[in-house]
Amino acid sequence: MTAQSPQLWTSQEIVAATGGILQGDSFEVSGVTFDSREVEPGWLFVAMPGTVADGHDYVARALAAGAAGLLVSRPGANSYGGPHILVDDVPRALIDLAIASRNRCGGKIIGVTGSVGKTSTKEALYEALERYSKGRVHRSVKSYNNHTGVPLSLARMPRDCEFAVLEMGMNAAGEIAALTRLIRPHVAMVTTIASAHIEHLGSMEAIADAKAEIFWGLEPNGLAIVPEDSVYRDRLVKAARKHAARTITFGHGEADVAVVHAVRSEHGGSLVTARLVESDLTYTIAQRGDHWVTNSLAVLAAVEAVGADLAIAGLALADMGGLKGRGERHRIAVDGGSYLLIDESYNANAASMAATLKALGEEQGVERRIAVLGPMRELGEHAEEIHAGLAPSVLDAKVDQLILVGEDMRPLERAIGAAVPMTRADNVDQACAALAAMVRPGDAVLVKASNSIGLAKLVEYMVKEPACSIG
Repeated sequence: MTAQSPQLWTSQEIVAATGGILQGDSFEVSGVTFDSREVEPGWLFVAMPGTVADGHDYVARALAAGAAGLLVSRPGANSYGGPHILVDDVPRALIDLAIASRNRCGGKIIGVTGSVGKTSTKEALYEALERYSKGRVHRSVKSYNNHTGVPLSLARMPRDCEFAVLEMGMNAAGEIAALTRLIRPHVAMVTTIASAHIEHLGSMEAIADAKAEIFWGLEPNGLAIVPEDSVYRDRLVKAARKHAARTITFGHGEADVAVVHAVRSEHGGSLVTARLVESDLTYTIAQRGDHWVTNSLAVLAAVEAVGADLAIAGLALADMGGLKGRGERHRIAVDGGSYLLIDESYNANAASMAATLKALGEEQGVERRIAVLGPMRELGEHAEEIHAGLAPSVLDAKVDQLILVGEDMRPLERAIGAAVPMTRADNVDQACAALAAMVRPGDAVLVKASNSIGLAKLVEYMVKEPACSIG
């Protein structure tokens, strides 16, 4: 092991955690993954079964990439070509490894969920804690927040970390309950409640109840953090108090962690004065939009709760750049000048659409505002109503040109009518061609849709090829 790759697990520890049988030489690993494309030298490759592909079929690729050991369930003696631990059930073994990781952790663990902003808030919280305790903070990577991603994130948690920030997502009731009982957070946070997953859950109240399951796994003397500004605030507080020793709210007005004053900063973010539980803090946020002011309050509430340094957290918020697909900003050359492209292509629901359109409307020093919008998913019978309901946000943002992608955006097209010049696109390639023909120096372009629509491809084309040639 190198100093840059500390020991994460020994084969003996993996055997003890999973009840598996070691075949081949003992080994140590510095990382864990179930994606053979992610394997680095010295890592454990977990051969997860799947409906489309089976990890056992990628063992050779993992070993070629330098995997030190394998976690497998197909008996094969030494036919794998490398040391491996044989278990009856690989997904169950990964959960067992996650439990062992959680049991040996002596640090403070923060769990994050919500309909909007959970990944961004998780990343901001990580940056705040990492600046305070450099090299001793762990987090979920990407959006590994489901029944396989959470066990993987726990299995990757260093044995000596001081803080961990772990994200939890869901598509149905009961899913977060299972995840939070694995994570056993000391602090559990709900960022906000919105219409994401209403197709599966049926009502906003059911969504709030499903998110509130995060409190079920709280450690004794645990803290719950709840959004004050949500109409489901009282519902969340009531749910939290069944499991939390203490519940605090963040937002405006009477919130425990509240905005006292917020103005746009010189570089487009916000300068905020906040009242915290035990002190006040004035800080700058690099990210644009009122929703980021609220996100920052949740971050600071958690930082204060785990005893980290609030002033250092404020510095981290000032330095934090945009996340890919979640507000990353690109300045792209065109026709002797440049335009701004705001990448919000990773996810979308009614609340995040409204928030990012509002931020687009507040962009300063732009000639035109262009919005490239695609559908929101998992809305079920509410889809037409919710898509049409975006019209006021588009109009309030003073959008000059609108590109709507896909048939599901017809309700918004009808709701807006002739109020905004509009281009329809059946697919991402058509949207890209339309934007390339339209964009000019001084424009600000927002790209926003659910990830499955694939508007990340449009961003990639525009960033790499301003002319956006489509073959």
